[in-house]
Amino acid sequence: MSSQDDKHAKDAVERALKHSGLSRRDFLKLSGGGALLAGAAVGTGGMMYPAAARAVPTNARIVIVGAGAAGLSCATRLARELDGADITLIDRRQDHYYQPGLTLVATGVWQTEKLLDRNRRYVPSSVNWVHDMVAEYDPDNNRVVTETGRTIDYDFLMVATGLQVNYTAIDGMSENLIGHRGVGCVYDKPELAERTWQAVDHFVNEGGIGLFTRPRGDMKCAGAPLKVAMLTESRMKERGTRDRAEMHYLPPGTGLFSQPHTDDFLRKNFPERGIHIHWDHPLKAIDPERKTATFATPLGDETLDYDFIHVVPPMSAPDSLRNSELAAREVPFTGWLEVDRFTLQHKRYPNVFGAGDINGVPIGKTAASVKAQVPVAVENMIRTIQGSQLNAAYDGYTSCPLITELGQAILVEFDYDLKMKPSFPFISPYQEHWVPWVMKDRLLLAAYKAMLRGRI
Repeated sequence: MSSQDDKHAKDAVERALKHSGLSRRDFLKLSGGGALLAGAAVGTGGMMYPAAARAVPTNARIVIVGAGAAGLSCATRLARELDGADITLIDRRQDHYYQPGLTLVATGVWQTEKLLDRNRRYVPSSVNWVHDMVAEYDPDNNRVVTETGRTIDYDFLMVATGLQVNYTAIDGMSENLIGHRGVGCVYDKPELAERTWQAVDHFVNEGGIGLFTRPRGDMKCAGAPLKVAMLTESRMKERGTRDRAEMHYLPPGTGLFSQPHTDDFLRKNFPERGIHIHWDHPLKAIDPERKTATFATPLGDETLDYDFIHVVPPMSAPDSLRNSELAAREVPFTGWLEVDRFTLQHKRYPNVFGAGDINGVPIGKTAASVKAQVPVAVENMIRTIQGSQLNAAYDGYTSCPLITELGQAILVEFDYDLKMKPSFPFISPYQEHWVPWVMKDRLLLAAYKAMLRGRI
């Protein structure tokens, strides 16, 4: 988007706000791909829950595992809402990056630098930051063991590790391939998104056969593979090279998106723009030298040629959690943190809570879900410390600004029941619109940083 286009977009936002009767502050409270910018999370049945009126006195030892969006947000809130607690944050990562922006880097909309930050800027001074990683969970003895062999005891545990991207689950795939031999992958790291853009850019110019995949099972931001496909196609139309490419989207099952109305839109939209859908095609293997990809279909393995392939590896909980007593043992949440889907309290260990991607819940692996989950997990942990009844509930809210074209998106917001929960009175969740694009491109990063600091 040019600087002139940017100015026009901002002016248009202001006009839309004026027309809707909302102030800019109201806009920020309502929006953000919904809950990311909302001033408070909404509980089951649409009931609001109050934040703590004053700091709760306690000498409880609290351990937070993970310094991503969920972990930092939990640390900020717990440090503010508790008085006297001994709070320890465990994560060796110094760098912090804005994961919702990876698709924008991978499709040439943003520069990589826009994603980069440092965790130190968001860790409260009262929190003890242990620069290590948890290797073992021992909930029966209320302790964790780090990779360096350090044992850390706790009274209460908040698990906010995020998830693990399993490249080796696809034969022939490795992180080192990304950006080479026509291979892209938007997940995991900013540098990989940047290398993906190099591969996308080449494909957009040269054309050929493009394959766009998604894995079986739970994954971070299920809309990202769709966005990469649609933005790549949009880039080709922008440059006048669309007729040079044959594009294929290969989901592992018989749907494109979990929310039914959005799924219906995509089932119609993809064929209209010449993106061929191949149902029941989970990626099994890749041969980068031959530029072929093999899919495990119900009729047997099928191998396809490609000039560009967007690989989305299977994802899981980190091995340390997946192999622990905290992991769920029943399908469909096997290996994820076993929490009550509403209270986010562990089902077998009541002093353990979860926030973010690690939770074994039906939906909710997005930044907007983190914004909705963190206040619930923190509030219920505090009430458990007090010996009170849990009164906060997460209703499954998740959001996806589903980018369909450069400058256009659909703001999809829904809950556990897959019912739409639109935040704006003037934006239809069923139609493409420029406002969700502006939100994604211009507003959400600032809101994300405010979330890390516990300001929204």
